[in-house]
Amino acid sequence: MKRYIKEIIIIIIQLFMFYIFPLFAGPTDAMGMVLLILIITFILSVIIASISKEKIKYLYPLIVAIVFIPSVWIYYNESALIHSIWYLVDSALACAIGTIIFKLSTKIK
Repeated sequence: MKRYIKEIIIIIIQLFMFYIFPLFAGPTDAMGMVLLILIITFILSVIIASISKEKIKYLYPLIVAIVFIPSVWIYYNESALIHSIWYLVDSALACAIGTIIFKLSTKIK
């Protein structure tokens, strides 16, 4: 468990963005909130892929998509289910970029 501490911290931050952050957004801020969460997901995915040496980082996009689904019924409606696919694609692309950064940084050292 101790070796996954970086990954757990990033997943907790992601959970905060999905479940706590929407509490502070107003009803008219929905599109901006979705865009902000999408950008934060991208950044967190790049970070997890660039700092983690564990294989769990390749499951992170799937974890993000699955973790978002319950928030659809808490804060949004069923039409927001498509956003889980956007989060999956966004975090998969960011993980690929982060993995490239990780490989380039280890090659330089």
